[in-house]
Amino acid sequence: MSADHVHPVNFDPADAGHDPHEAHEPHEHRAVRIGIGGPVGSGKTALTAALCRALGGSVNLAVVTNDIYTTEDADFLRAAGVLDVERIEAVQTGACPHTAIRDDITANLDAVELLEHRIPGLELVIIESGGDNLTAVFSRGLVDRQIFVVDVAGGDKVPRKGGPGVTTADLLVINKTDLAPMVGADLGVMTADAHRMRGALPVISQSLVDTPDAPAVADWVRAQLRTLAAVS
Repeated sequence: MSADHVHPVNFDPADAGHDPHEAHEPHEHRAVRIGIGGPVGSGKTALTAALCRALGGSVNLAVVTNDIYTTEDADFLRAAGVLDVERIEAVQTGACPHTAIRDDITANLDAVELLEHRIPGLELVIIESGGDNLTAVFSRGLVDRQIFVVDVAGGDKVPRKGGPGVTTADLLVINKTDLAPMVGADLGVMTADAHRMRGALPVISQSLVDTPDAPAVADWVRAQLRTLAAVS
């Protein structure tokens, strides 16, 4: 493993000297960026791994992970072997994860650009946020589409609590549906509340135990790639 894969990109709020939303304008033929956010333990890293397995054979993709002080999520993906190690970069946010995905996105942009230089023809970069609450959303200067993940173990009340993650993300994933009987969650209520809070925006319910490659989410990602390719 080279030094590039050992030393993560670090975020330091003291270095924020410009508007991160304007620093890196999208350019023609750059990789599509899809963010995956959600509360701690909702299954973001497991979903990222599933998407790598489902898409890696047909899409030229890479991943950026965000953790506060560690590279644990990146290490998990490398150990799982879902992508070659040079396709995975880690950002240490040093503060609440939303800081580096919403407020000053420089470290994540640097990680994406590093991957784009390293991997010719890169088509997709999945940017996984560290665990945060229902208010954590990605800057639209960082990602083209965003997925927000909640899990059944948090209770069927979570979707109706709202918050911009639930109400504005391009896709809401209700994860770990296999746990519903064990935690007393009503999937019907959870799904109905999610649709009520989101209007026409899509909702996918899934269990990675039952469908390890997250086929419905993978199909949604493929559709976004086609749509964004058509307008680029």
